[in-house]
Order: sequence, then C-alpha cells, then structure tokens
Amino acid sequence: MQVILLERVAKLGQMGEVVKVKEGYARNFLLPQGKALRASQANIDAFEAQKANLQARNEEGRAEAEKMAARIDGEKFVIIRSASDAGALYGSVTPRDVETVAAEAGHKIDRKQVVLGNPIKELGLHDVTVVLHPEVEATVTLNIARSTEEAELQAQGKSIQELAAEADAEAEFEIAELFDEIGAANDDMDGPDNR
Repeated sequence: MQVILLERVAKLGQMGEVVKVKEGYARNFLLPQGKALRASQANIDAFEAQKANLQARNEEGRAEAEKMAARIDGEKFVIIRSASDAGALYGSVTPRDVETVAAEAGHKIDRKQVVLGNPIKELGLHDVTVVLHPEVEATVTLNIARSTEEAELQAQGKSIQELAAEADAEAEFEIAELFDEIGAANDDMDGPDNR
C-alpha cells in the first residue's frame, strides 16, 4: 500500500514522501495515528494544499520538543526496586516507571516516548532514550537501586558487585583477625608457666 507521510517517521521517510508500506502497518499504525494518508491523487492534492500548515505545525512541535529536551537531557532519575544479592531485579523497569519518576521530578514524558532497547532487569545505571518528537531525542539516566544509599554509591561509580566484593573482603578480614586473636590467646595459655 502506498501512503503519503504527514510527518517524519523513523526508518520510513520524511514529511511529504510517498512510501510503500505493508497494509497492516498502514491500517493499524500510520493511518489511525494521523501520521499518513493513503496515496490517492485526491489525498496528494489535499496534502499539497495543507503542506505549509503542516510544516508550520511540525516546526512548532519540534521547537517545543527541543526546549523539553534541553531540560531533561542528561537528567538522572532514581528508581528503588527490590533485587537479589547478585543485583537481578524481581521484575523489570518499564517505560511506565520512567514516566512516573519523570513526573515526580516535574517533567512531562509519555511512556510511549520512552525507548528501552531491552527490558531493564539489573541494578545499576542505565541510559534510556526519550523520543520527544520524530526529530528530537533526549537521553536520561536511570539509577536503579535497592535503597537511596545504594543509589548514591552507584552515582559515585561503584557497582553492586564491587560493593558486595568489598563487604565480603571486609567480613573475611574480620574473621581472619578474630582467628588471629584466638590463636594468640591460645599461645598465651600454652606458655611456659602453664606446662
């Protein structure tokens, strides 16, 4: 099916281009969302008549998206989740979670604008792309931790695995010291006076 694009569509084309797409994609996505029209001669003529108006609306939307991108680009959001000792989340972080945390910070982001390459299922820092307009993107960082203290440590650059390794090393050192003290106490008891 041939359609004429009413706005830029990623991996498809720019506004005004006539492109060939699968019927299901056109019927279920492009046409209902107002991103395209069927490429009939009447629709092409109607598009040409409205082209200046559509371009002005597109520029206005892009300018607004660029302002929003300037505010949120590089922003860091903390999400508290329960997780295993190895750092695996019980569940995953979704675009809805990003929408909620951004709203709490005073930013209006729709979950449909959040692009997660893969589901986030681990503690740590994760970069997430937010598509504010077909031509404007911003990147935010999600700091996913079990507590606010852990989030602060992660923000300083320490990973959960490093923290666990430090805690294990500290525990082993304390155990070794305890055994050294017990050994020294036994040596004192076995001294020359006690034989």
